[in-house]
Amino acid sequence: MRHTALLALVFVVGSASAKLPALSDEAKAKAAETTARTAWSDKVAAYQLCQAMDRVAAGYLAHARAEGKAVQPTPTPPCSDPGAFSYAPPESKPIEAAGAHSPPQTAATPPSTTQPAAAGTKP
Repeated sequence: MRHTALLALVFVVGSASAKLPALSDEAKAKAAETTARTAWSDKVAAYQLCQAMDRVAAGYLAHARAEGKAVQPTPTPPCSDPGAFSYAPPESKPIEAAGAHSPPQTAATPPSTTQPAAAGTKP
């Protein structure tokens, strides 16, 4: 009984770890957009945190100055607003338009031939 349960578990785990098919172009585009949206939302969260820290620091400085303490604020970079979310999917370019390294002249012969590159003797 114990061996049967273990054998069934092995088959279930083995079938669950089977190789998944490759993603379609549409699924890849959706994943890229989701990644961009997540990065943008992280920037928005950092911006909101920066604003909250500035408000707390301003309140502390006002309270300290009201009590007559001489407090110098530490200079910090300003908060940068990430703006509204915008995503432009990358365009698929042909290899030549993508900056592939090709000779500038038009090819006169095929790139590969059956002729050896150098006719020399073999050692």
